[in-house]
Amino acid sequence: MPQKDVVFGFAASEKAEKNKNTTTMDSSIVNLPESDEELLKECSVDTFRSSGPGGQHVNKTESAVRITHLPSGIVVTSRAERSQHRNKARCLTELRRRVARLNYRPAKRVPTRASKAAKNRTLEGKARRARVKKLRAKPGIED
Repeated sequence: MPQKDVVFGFAASEKAEKNKNTTTMDSSIVNLPESDEELLKECSVDTFRSSGPGGQHVNKTESAVRITHLPSGIVVTSRAERSQHRNKARCLTELRRRVARLNYRPAKRVPTRASKAAKNRTLEGKARRARVKKLRAKPGIED
């Protein structure tokens, strides 16, 4: 019986299928609800203790917030504020900003073409330049 190639716990075919699913997810547009309450229903919210300056208050309260948007898999963390509510608000605005950036599609470029008159003007200018440069040359024996 042939043995499958196993890469990091996945068979090679499973890994390719997993990668294919993530690329198709990235190409779709993520729609977010308008209200924060509806958005929080789609998310997993974790609170944890923040680190850094702030002393005992920061070390004892769970003011840091991590929001995971389950449909898109985007994870946003905030621990800048001392209040859990303000950190949650910051996470929601950051989540909306990231989803907007993920959904951004640049406008299709319309190729432009120079008109025939513009091409002729360019060629005439080049010919004029060539004549001027030719006049700079030292006269030869044949002249």
